[in-house]
Amino acid sequence: MSKLIMIKYGELSTKKGNRGFFINTLYKNIKNKLTGLEVNITKDRARMYIEFKDDDLDEIKSRIDKVFGIQEYDIVYSCDSNVDSINEEVLKLIKNIDFNTFKINVKRSDKSFEINSQDMNRVIATHIFKNTEGLKVDVHNPDLMVNVEIREKKSFIYFNKYHGLGGYPVGTQSKSLLMLSGGIDSPVAGYLAMKRGIAVDCVYFEAIPHTSLNAREKVISLANKLLDYTDKINVHIINFTEIQESIYKNCKDEYVITIMRRMMYRIMERLCSKYKALAIINGESIGQVASQTLESMNCINSTINTPVIRPVACMDKLEIIDIARKIDTYDISILPYEDCCTIFVPRHPAIKPSIDVCIEEEKKFNYEELIDKCIDNLNTIKLDKKEEKFEDLL
Repeated sequence: MSKLIMIKYGELSTKKGNRGFFINTLYKNIKNKLTGLEVNITKDRARMYIEFKDDDLDEIKSRIDKVFGIQEYDIVYSCDSNVDSINEEVLKLIKNIDFNTFKINVKRSDKSFEINSQDMNRVIATHIFKNTEGLKVDVHNPDLMVNVEIREKKSFIYFNKYHGLGGYPVGTQSKSLLMLSGGIDSPVAGYLAMKRGIAVDCVYFEAIPHTSLNAREKVISLANKLLDYTDKINVHIINFTEIQESIYKNCKDEYVITIMRRMMYRIMERLCSKYKALAIINGESIGQVASQTLESMNCINSTINTPVIRPVACMDKLEIIDIARKIDTYDISILPYEDCCTIFVPRHPAIKPSIDVCIEEEKKFNYEELIDKCIDNLNTIKLDKKEEKFEDLL
């Protein structure tokens, strides 16, 4: 009998012709995540198996808990796929567990096995009763659930199920760029995008001296939290000061936020082209602020052709906060350091801006030249390990 971690693919199992690509990407991601530990990982179309040292189990669980593409994983004990071996291994294992009631749950993946699942439930239960005293079956609320998977070469016995993150492995979709501010919503948007397999790099707009180095450090800390769910993240820092000051100097007060977002979108599209990213991701939530009404989104979106993905668009704030707490970004996001989107907010921003008015207002300054300057002078910080220190980057 050997002890393994058995990984179940969940949504990946619905794939057909490209299933192998999804499984291979998950294999690579798990292997990278477990770097430095003594493990042996094998895979097939139905399951993935990790051989490990007992002392590393808790560390392995903590790492694979942050790998997208895993629906469930179990600590399993393997044995030969025959009735005698299964009975004896189940009996041996339960003798080390304190319980009064149990239920047997057999799944027979190998249909050539001589006994069907329901009958095998009874066979195992009968063997337990013959070799123990005082135990009872409880099919509704057992103290112990004995799970047995019968496969062609080996059978697997396990008692506890651990839920994974689900979704698709990061890297099964092409790269996109996340507009990462210091707020609550955008890190959650990045997390949800990665859950659909999207490889993410980040773009942060800063306006020194109106925004601080503390605000930049905050954003890098948020990106580092997202790094827990992938291998590496680049953070592209855009100096937005001249554009933002030009907008406030030349444009109607109620339109400054709309025009600022239009400039950001133009820059994002240019960066997508530069870094071969296929979409823009952001944390916009419908109606949450003036720039996120449908009219504003339409007006801002009209500047570009690149797709914009808004993972939190239809969530309310409490739902977004729940996820932010879950991924440990909330406490960072509420630190009191303002970003470009929160400084100089007008008293009455336009909630139904006109595209024609925006075009006229934008003629008042040479934004194309300023955008070129932003792109030419961006600063990129490469994050590739959790323990990296960032003081020298600020």
